[in-house]
Amino acid sequence: MRRIRANAIAILTVAWILGTFYYLWQDNKPQSSPSSSASQTRGRSHGQKVVPGRLEIHRDDRTIPLIQQGQLLGGFDEKAYLVGKQLKPGDDPYREHAFNLQESDRLGSERAIRDTRHYRCASLNYDTDLPATSIIITFHNEARSTLLRTIKSVLMRSPPSLIQEIILIDDFSSDPEDCQLLSQIPKVRCLRNGRREGLIRSRVRGANTASASILTFLDSHCEVNTDWLQPMIQRVKEDHTRVVSPIIDVISLDNFAYLAASADLRGGFDWSLHFKWEQIPIEQKMARSDPTQSIRTPVIAGGIFVMDKSWFNHLGQYDTHMDIWGGENFELSFRVWMCGGSLEILPCSRVGHVFRKRHPYDFPEGNALTYIKNTRRAAEVWMDEYKQYYYSARPSAQGKAFGSIADRLTLRRKLNCKPFRWYMENVYPELSGLSVCVPPACFSSKAPTSLAASNLWHLSK
Repeated sequence: MRRIRANAIAILTVAWILGTFYYLWQDNKPQSSPSSSASQTRGRSHGQKVVPGRLEIHRDDRTIPLIQQGQLLGGFDEKAYLVGKQLKPGDDPYREHAFNLQESDRLGSERAIRDTRHYRCASLNYDTDLPATSIIITFHNEARSTLLRTIKSVLMRSPPSLIQEIILIDDFSSDPEDCQLLSQIPKVRCLRNGRREGLIRSRVRGANTASASILTFLDSHCEVNTDWLQPMIQRVKEDHTRVVSPIIDVISLDNFAYLAASADLRGGFDWSLHFKWEQIPIEQKMARSDPTQSIRTPVIAGGIFVMDKSWFNHLGQYDTHMDIWGGENFELSFRVWMCGGSLEILPCSRVGHVFRKRHPYDFPEGNALTYIKNTRRAAEVWMDEYKQYYYSARPSAQGKAFGSIADRLTLRRKLNCKPFRWYMENVYPELSGLSVCVPPACFSSKAPTSLAASNLWHLSK
């Protein structure tokens, strides 16, 4: 009897363990497709990383276009458009665009990419009456294959009812036909600047001409992923003061492999106003019971986001006295939080972006001086006494011209915005490890420990 009882207990124990493992496996199993095995093989061949033990199990299904190419381009002659600007034999593929143009041209204007969302995202439902959006893409001398792939990914992977228009702002590119020819594609409009204006003023021009109630700002070297648009429009529809951004996946500048970014990151910065990605604080991570929930972020990267047009206008659009590119994401992020809004990153929205190691174009006043001017304007208008930490971390900014900020200070008073101390205490307390003092009492600063790690994704244009 003892032996029988012992055997029975052993069998029950093994059955319980196997049942527990089966339950956990079912709970975390990604949705499968008939081609899942082949897809996984293709994913590995493109260098995708598999992180053991992660809750986020990325599906390896391939994106399925909502619109086929025949319906997509109308009378646009894609072949003629691409052949006109392809790389010539012997040319350096990195010289003009700071990424491998030869590989971009080889890929053509479209391809299937991995669905990098958490598998639970596929089961979410969105309102059937979501408002349409105007998509605003600014560019200056962008590679034709990359720009066209951006546009076609939007048209092929977005519900047609949600795309009011795609507004291209050609920021005085060398060849006007880079933009003009694309206006033959249905829903695509082309506006060309008469001189170089930069991303900031170009986006304002696009927003002013947009006919939809929702604005979607998108860089010109992207590929949107499955169901990228619905989650962002849904969140803005529910609360028009939200500004939402996708998780930004990485497109390799060398071989254009599409790489899934971590879903555990948010936007942060150091006192020099240098953007970086950082881990979500542990308390925020523990409070997120569902991996599809939105992530509060102190700042957004700025290249890709969705915003209600009336809210964008109410908050003062962009600071148009900033030049070209750089720092505008801090100014907008501070303004949104301090003046009654919020910033979110949505895990169920994914957009790939080509991140380059250098700027492929010149800044009229130089890259460094332009960035200092722009970030100094943001610090002077929004950071109050905390701006001294900016000057301590970036002493070269002292004495540099940054223009008049009277109109932006008037805007801040008109909007009755909160002080930067409120932002530090309620939005970004992880940066508050420094005691504030007004000069000349102290002028030293050390990097907050939450930003000290350098092994996080650092993504710059």
